[in-house]
Amino acid sequence: MPRHDGRAPDQLREIRFTRRFTENAPGSVLVEFGKTRVLCTAMWEDAVPPWLRAENMRKKEDAREGWMTAEYAMLPSSTPDRKQRDKGGKTDGRSVEIQRLIGRSLRAIIDLKLVGERTLWVDCDVLQADGGTRTASVTGAYIALWDCLLKMKEAGKLKYWPLIDSVAAVSVGIVDGQPVLDLDYKEDFAAHTDMNVVMTGKGLFIEVQGTAEEQAFPREQLNALIDLAAKGIQQLGQKQHAALNP
Repeated sequence: MPRHDGRAPDQLREIRFTRRFTENAPGSVLVEFGKTRVLCTAMWEDAVPPWLRAENMRKKEDAREGWMTAEYAMLPSSTPDRKQRDKGGKTDGRSVEIQRLIGRSLRAIIDLKLVGERTLWVDCDVLQADGGTRTASVTGAYIALWDCLLKMKEAGKLKYWPLIDSVAAVSVGIVDGQPVLDLDYKEDFAAHTDMNVVMTGKGLFIEVQGTAEEQAFPREQLNALIDLAAKGIQQLGQKQHAALNP
């Protein structure tokens, strides 16, 4: 049965990457998963958090390493009803969860010892939300990070290339009893089961987040969803590669 937007069950939404979307950040990309649009930027600073600075002081010079962290936010107009901004330094629980996911995903594919005592900052700001903002953020953040590291290399900040793999993410779910790939908001709202999967370019899993709504699901559907996600992430990896090698 066709989906509400005419896609096949195993079909991604239209995916677009617009690199160097802003000028100030060394790495920036506008990533679009259908109507979902996220601006991902990456910057560096020549310092590390105090806890890591103290830890590095106890190491030999060549063993000292850097750090990478991520922040995620939704702009007020990213949803039909205005989303209130975070105030007083407080970030809502969902945003905290997602930015931790982005950070974990990126740290899994980089050797921070090769970055030196520097912090890499990745910011993902949702301009328009139509489902899959966290998966679009992870997928776009990789491209922003790549471009940031490229600028660092050109500036003589890197002796060796620190990325050891690529990373991308996609959502899958059971809608009307059928496994489908890359859910938009309407499908996510109606899904009996939804799952977010993060994988490396080598096909290794970083994170699997799956939840049943109203009814449990069998192992067979779990396997089908993971296989569907792996197929989608492979396609996303190809699109990332094409964007980075125009």
